[in-house]
Amino acid sequence: MEETFSNLATYGYIGLFLYSLGGGFVALIGAGVLSFMGKMDLTASIAIAFFANALGDILLFYMARYQKSTMMEGIRKHRRKLALAHIMMKKYGSWIILIQKFIYGIKTLIPIAIGLTKYEFKKFAILNFLSAGVWALVFGIGSYYSGNFLIKLIEIIGNKPWIAPLILIIFGGILWLYLTQATKKKVK
Repeated sequence: MEETFSNLATYGYIGLFLYSLGGGFVALIGAGVLSFMGKMDLTASIAIAFFANALGDILLFYMARYQKSTMMEGIRKHRRKLALAHIMMKKYGSWIILIQKFIYGIKTLIPIAIGLTKYEFKKFAILNFLSAGVWALVFGIGSYYSGNFLIKLIEIIGNKPWIAPLILIIFGGILWLYLTQATKKKVK
């Protein structure tokens, strides 16, 4: 077990950076717990997750803005979800840039949807960096201070391994139901 923590502390920052490019809240929570245990540095973890998360969304925005044909090939199957992202942009305005960091399932679609519009890059970048900072602080500090609870939860799941798949199935099912209902064609 000690070797696992040593490897996580050594390679954890690289994994945190790579995982945070596309979302990364699970990796940031893990880094917060490891920081609570004294295996990683909380400030460095938050800074790495913040930078990678902001960079990832800017890359998605850039790809959608300047590589539309390539992006559209990759997201052809997700057109209805992309339409949902556009509706959310109209409904919430610039707030969606902050909100999307906390909603699993649409996190990568919002920067793509914004990149496909005429939204100003400078404004997106500023709001994206601010929201990435809030996101990193909330999950980083929250997981650090919840470290004891999360460690006990991991121990319970370790003793009863059937709980983890059950949680994933329930979470995945709720997410699937939401996205299915939100992107369903409305019959008039």
